[in-house]
Amino acid sequence: MWKGLSFVSVLLILTPLMVPTNPAAAQENLRARIKAQLQRRAHEENSEYRSCYCQKTSIAGIKCAVWRPKPGTQPHPLIIFSHGLHGINTQSIFLMKALAAAGYLVIAPNHQDAMGGTHGLSKPEVDLRSAAKWTDKTYIGRRDDIKKIIAALHNSPGWDSQIDWTNLALAGHSLGGYTVLGLAGAWPSWKLENVKAVLALSPYSEPFVAHKTLSELSIPVMYQTGTRDLGVAPFLKRPNGAFAQTAAPCYLVEFEKAGHFSFSNMNTDTQQKELINHYSIAFLNKFINHDSNALPEKKLAGVSLLHSK
Repeated sequence: MWKGLSFVSVLLILTPLMVPTNPAAAQENLRARIKAQLQRRAHEENSEYRSCYCQKTSIAGIKCAVWRPKPGTQPHPLIIFSHGLHGINTQSIFLMKALAAAGYLVIAPNHQDAMGGTHGLSKPEVDLRSAAKWTDKTYIGRRDDIKKIIAALHNSPGWDSQIDWTNLALAGHSLGGYTVLGLAGAWPSWKLENVKAVLALSPYSEPFVAHKTLSELSIPVMYQTGTRDLGVAPFLKRPNGAFAQTAAPCYLVEFEKAGHFSFSNMNTDTQQKELINHYSIAFLNKFINHDSNALPEKKLAGVSLLHSK
């Protein structure tokens, strides 16, 4: 079913569970809709950048998008955001803007598999249906990107002075979720020191479930998914799935009618985006800013499921 779907994998890891009556026609239709959405987003990018204070720059030779908090007291907590397979560093502007408005400095790199990157729309390094075959060598280039960026930020007086290094968080969508979970210690050989929290948005977590390494995480994790996220939600929620295997403190939030695209610019549901922003910021504020008023465990309207431990 994955044959011919490389373009469709832009911004997400597509579900192998949805088998329509006419797979070829359905795939072509989905590919056309995604292409149209991406073309629309490309035309809107300039106005988005102007309105969200997004800066394009290069850090350690890697193209990055940066969202800065409003001018004020420095240094700021840092969030590194990892995009999905064949996504792009500006794929989740609404969330990046909200995080910056909440006082976080957000830096999002383009990995080599990014749309327009050096690897183009290549197939996954290992078949997505063969999670047990994934190892700490799979997408190791993504790990290296983030480690290079962090080292470069440390070594630049201009950047270093802006960052509160005691409050570093990682966030990622889809394959980016895999990336940041690995860096948090789900691949022990990838582990970054001093990471305080991980926000995993519809993450591809099955390799860690298969290898039973999520119990190695020793920092707070929040998983987000949706009732229409059929390629990810079941694997997060099942009795021996990612949430069950992840050490506390851990949260699992499922949004009503949200799918894999809902964590990207392709989401047009304002209420849904506000909920994603709310839970992301509440989680980070609780564990990064130690805000006693942040309540990521409180279930709001529009949330179908909320587990915490």
